Amino acid sequence: MPEAVSQRIFRSLKDDILKGVLPPGLQIRQEALAEQFGVSRVPVREALRQLESEGLLTSELHKGAFVSNRSLDEVEEMLDIRIALELRALKLALPHMTPDVVAAAKNILRTYDRSGDPLEWRDLNVAFHMTLYKPCNRQRLLKMIEDVVLVNYRFLRTYISITVGRDEPQDEHHKILDACAAHNSELALQLLETHMEHTRGALQKKRASQTASDLSARKPATLPPTHR
Repeated sequence: MPEAVSQRIFRSLKDDILKGVLPPGLQIRQEALAEQFGVSRVPVREALRQLESEGLLTSELHKGAFVSNRSLDEVEEMLDIRIALELRALKLALPHMTPDVVAAAKNILRTYDRSGDPLEWRDLNVAFHMTLYKPCNRQRLLKMIEDVVLVNYRFLRTYISITVGRDEPQDEHHKILDACAAHNSELALQLLETHMEHTRGALQKKRASQTASDLSARKPATLPPTHR
């Protein structure tokens, strides 16, 4: 089995899952994929195994594979992991922050400022953060961050509208970059943590709203008064 075939299928499906083209809970059928890509089921199975290993698919006995879904608690736990990894990466990167890195990050923010496409904001946001972390020179750490961030975005879209805006996050990006350019490590790390904690705040608002809705749904119906 040519590895390139299974990798091509893997990358295509992963991209569709991360973009929301294949939504959480959707059943993935090997036969349909084999026909779609014009291959046998062997490379399809290999691609699905790889997607499952990255947490993008979930297999159920006698039912097949489904695009993974996550609860609010699980999404928040993924955010905890992301915060820890990104703070570590920036801390390691700051001593090696060069003018070229700062210039590259500024160019990304300029594009971000001009963009009116919320889906492009996601890609630019990832590019900005990864540009700041790249000088840490920890390739496994960078790969873990990229994977966690992209998966986290997919589930965040389920709970938080992608159109909540960009002005406040973008202002925070500029402040983080200014601190990095000034080699103010303490301020840069503090600003980055605050920046990511705002996502937790949005999740907690959604949790409160969901809890209130659940309680309202459980409230017993009011019976009419009994006439004697």
